[in-house]
Amino acid sequence: MPFVQLDDLGGERIYYARHGVHGVSGSAPALVCVHGAGGSHLSWPAEIRHLPASASSSGEVAAVYALDLPGHARSPGSGYQTIGEYMMVVVAFLDALSLMKAVIVGHSMGGAVALEMALAHPDRVQGLVLIGTGARLRVAPAILQAIGSDFEGAVSLLGDFAYGPDAPEALKRLGQQLMAANSPEVLVGDFLACDAFDVMSRLAEIAAPTLVVTGTADRLTPVKYAGFLAQNIPGAQLVQIENAGHMVMLERPQEVREAVACFVASL
Repeated sequence: MPFVQLDDLGGERIYYARHGVHGVSGSAPALVCVHGAGGSHLSWPAEIRHLPASASSSGEVAAVYALDLPGHARSPGSGYQTIGEYMMVVVAFLDALSLMKAVIVGHSMGGAVALEMALAHPDRVQGLVLIGTGARLRVAPAILQAIGSDFEGAVSLLGDFAYGPDAPEALKRLGQQLMAANSPEVLVGDFLACDAFDVMSRLAEIAAPTLVVTGTADRLTPVKYAGFLAQNIPGAQLVQIENAGHMVMLERPQEVREAVACFVASL
């Protein structure tokens, strides 16, 4: 679980977890997992991070990389306030690891980063997995105000909204603890980045094979957001997971793993 220095971004250091074998040749793609607002590499359960064991029908082992964006968890820095800046972090991450292209797996804000990358750098994107995200991610002004005035209360509220009705209380508490580990400045920056994001009119330009995954009980990015992505990205596949919330990959990791593994095998 090393750090990598992004020379293209002034030496920014990024922490990441890697599972599988780096630099494997052949048809098995690398996966780069990009977390959402206030998240980290821990937003991705072991079922996703250990995906290489069963993702390739040819038997080759792909690597899965789960990174901490700047200012999040173990990565130093103060974070950014635009999706474009976070997208350049992912591009620089690929450069630093000599990955010509990868399947970009993005959750929520990370999904926005993945969409931005597919539009700005299509040659670097072998496929897209968009989880709990949308082509536009408006944020209620009250949320931004609450983070500044009552950080603990805002984190608690967001934590409640992030999970479906069947999510264990222990999982919800852990999610709130992980989000609370961020500084208020980083969390506000993330939500400002989401609020300004809008590629609704550009989805038809995306050429990368795309899988869209949503929980039907997602209250932060409702299922209609996923439907819009699937209807407007050419050839996109849609998987709906019943009664799961915004953190669908943590609530129902095996079902998300199976969907992603089938998608990756099809590449």
